[in-house]
Amino acid sequence: MLSSSARRGAAVLLSAAVLTTLSACGAAPDQKSGGAKNGVQPGAATSVADFGSLEALAAAAQKEGELNVIALPPDWANYGEIIKAFEAKYKIKVNSENPDASSSDEIAAVKSRKGQKRAPDVLDLGIAFARSGAAENLFAPYKVTAWDKIPAAQKDADGRWTNDYGGYVSIGCDAARIPTCPQTFADLLKPEYKGKVALNGNPTKSGSAFGGVYAAALANKGSFADIQPGIDFFGQLKKSGNFIPVESTPATVEKGETPISIDWDYLNAGYADQFKGKGVDWKVAVPTDGVYAQYYSQAINKEAPNPAAARLWLEFLYSAEGQNLWLKGYARPVLLPGMSQDGTADKAAVAKLPQVQGTPAFPASEELDKAKATLAEKWDKALS
Repeated sequence: MLSSSARRGAAVLLSAAVLTTLSACGAAPDQKSGGAKNGVQPGAATSVADFGSLEALAAAAQKEGELNVIALPPDWANYGEIIKAFEAKYKIKVNSENPDASSSDEIAAVKSRKGQKRAPDVLDLGIAFARSGAAENLFAPYKVTAWDKIPAAQKDADGRWTNDYGGYVSIGCDAARIPTCPQTFADLLKPEYKGKVALNGNPTKSGSAFGGVYAAALANKGSFADIQPGIDFFGQLKKSGNFIPVESTPATVEKGETPISIDWDYLNAGYADQFKGKGVDWKVAVPTDGVYAQYYSQAINKEAPNPAAARLWLEFLYSAEGQNLWLKGYARPVLLPGMSQDGTADKAAVAKLPQVQGTPAFPASEELDKAKATLAEKWDKALS
């Protein structure tokens, strides 16, 4: 989603059966791509129909020759393989910058690099940032070929953002260092975990950390309308000495600095593979007292310097090939329910997903906004 970079915002997911401002420099972009069908320029195309066909879109994208992406760690939800597959399939160079950036960094890059060749073409954002970016008119409306298969609740009606893949908040634990791994949020308060519990970033900036606080709220009589119990929980965890304000990363896990990490299940599951045979016995549990899931969202920069390549990237991600590549990285793609029914889902990859008990509820947009504001106001004070 492996890297545990402090990135992304917050969102919603599927049922349990199936969640530094950058410097401004560089010259203005030139228009390298050919026109779409009927005189529609690539930057104004709202679907593949505006190009006439997927092949015509691919030709326009190949004329541009490159795609600018940001905040995509290669070991996050299998993005490394996804990027390589796209490059090989379409012979388009992917310029991947600042892979450990946050969702807020992505939005800052769109704003600070407007009109520049270095501006990001596409964005992978937490839903709170996807919604705010759309409200600021930063994104281009585009509906992928698979649009009708994506549930209405998982996309902006105008196509300015679309949910893509997600996972559940989980507790990762190095069983080689922790005799009894925690299974719930309540367990994390036990004295045996002193100095051992970490989040993947700051919840005011990181989607995974944001989800961790939301899940803790649900586990402590809070709700989507009230994230305060989650903040209080981490305040208590910090006061007890159990919580350490260290961002959990592959390096901190391997060194034993963060032997317990609250993170997305697809990232924690990736740790298990990544560190096998390296002295780390990484176990993953989705806490039953705080079942919470989120999607991330895709969006196209309205001022994308490579607008055709940006649209082709989305078409690739929402194809069965792209969705299965996320699935291979333990992430649950938005089209998984339908792919499971029509037989296009990778069954072996589905079987390896972390087990979940219970069905998560989903926050409304206004609840997400309120939670985000509450965290911004109270998080640092709670942990001081």
